[in-house]
Amino acid sequence: MAAVADAVLYEGYLLYPYRRSSPKNRARWQFGVLFPRDWVEADGPVSPGVSGSADSWYQQTECLVRLRRPDAVVRLRVRYLQTQHKQVENADGRPVESLTCDDGTVQLTFEEAVPREADLTTALAEGQHTFTVGAPAGTDTQLLPSGAGRVVRHRAEVRASTTLVAERLGEDVLRLRVRTVNDGRTADPRAPRDRALRHALVATHTLLSVDGAEFVSLIDPGPALQEAARSCRNDFTFPVLGGAPPAGSSEDGAASPLLLSSPIILPDHPQVAPESPGDLHDAGEIDEILTLRTMLLTDEEKREARATDARAAEILDRVDTMPPEVFGRLHGAIRSLSPATGTPAADPPAAEPPAAGRRAAWWQEGGDDGLSPTTDTVLVDGVRVGGGSPVRLRPRGKGADAQDMFLVGRSATVAAVFHDVDGSTRLAVTVDDDPAAELHGWYGRFHYFRPDEVVPLGGTDVPDPATATTPSPGPTPSEA
Repeated sequence: MAAVADAVLYEGYLLYPYRRSSPKNRARWQFGVLFPRDWVEADGPVSPGVSGSADSWYQQTECLVRLRRPDAVVRLRVRYLQTQHKQVENADGRPVESLTCDDGTVQLTFEEAVPREADLTTALAEGQHTFTVGAPAGTDTQLLPSGAGRVVRHRAEVRASTTLVAERLGEDVLRLRVRTVNDGRTADPRAPRDRALRHALVATHTLLSVDGAEFVSLIDPGPALQEAARSCRNDFTFPVLGGAPPAGSSEDGAASPLLLSSPIILPDHPQVAPESPGDLHDAGEIDEILTLRTMLLTDEEKREARATDARAAEILDRVDTMPPEVFGRLHGAIRSLSPATGTPAADPPAAEPPAAGRRAAWWQEGGDDGLSPTTDTVLVDGVRVGGGSPVRLRPRGKGADAQDMFLVGRSATVAAVFHDVDGSTRLAVTVDDDPAAELHGWYGRFHYFRPDEVVPLGGTDVPDPATATTPSPGPTPSEA
């Protein structure tokens, strides 16, 4: 659980190629950022209670707890980053953007961050508790070798508080509300975002644990608590169960004594891949690819990355000294296969030409002969759907990709029908009201849904290429 929480804390902290000069490292701090309220609302609300900014001044978690003992206890920890400005000064005390020391090392002026956390432990009973989670202002000075200059780090005050409210919903069920608020103010509500960040909480998230109780999953609450789970309001964060997943399922739904409320979309029981040797801080990171890319940085690029941030230097050190066996483990792992049953099969027979009317297996030569994604069709609710068909998206609830759930009810156009090697079918679609739909189609970037996750709209029937005299080709996505 601690490793996942640390990954959330530093997600997007510094992006490959880890250099200050990289354009994407000039706009950092995107997750779980809580600004002072006056800065967020400087442009005025778009509706009552809703600010005109995409950023927030608060974060709210609501979750369900099932009591197991009357003396149950809850422990709450709020974690975030406090930004600090790293200013390099030369031997005369003048601020400079960069400085090369006598030993060849380079120091760069940059924005860093310091991890902060605050804790509360209390009896798990009805009531309200408020505690301070902010951090004071501060200045640290680091002298550089041979009197070359110094590095001065400035931190502005972060004023924030967290309130825990417990409300009884039943004899043994409580709803917990954890609300963290930035109580500070800015000198100039119209200041640019990078200046307002000095008074913000960054990557804010909450860890909770209970003794004598258990948290109920909001993703899989079980039949008895579905309505209660649906009534929980979570703003700018979402709670998921922590720890190892249970061995079996329960009619009471999923539960755990640990909970992580994260500003990043996560499933219940998230885990860091055991093969990962360390955090690369890059959003959606894939260790092998980023490690390879980091290895290919030039000596000059590595020199700048080391001067940019101490965490970037740690990544370079780890990559440069990574043993071959550790790197080999990054090449992938299979975790989702079920145990084999029955007598193991002998070596597969030699490939034979498929019988008339049957398609060859995917591993055989010619296995994809006869497949044409842009003209193939599939039967959905009695309607044949293929390239050009308008549909309504209805991704399945449990087990669906979290990003797909944002597209529930949206209309889309099918671009192609794809057949997987396991025999399943996927529809590649573009969302109709997406302003970049045409561009995505040109690049061949689509959303993918199973046939049972779409509803054909009126007039969608297209000819079956197996029986039609003149098949309708539909639009052809780019192969770029």
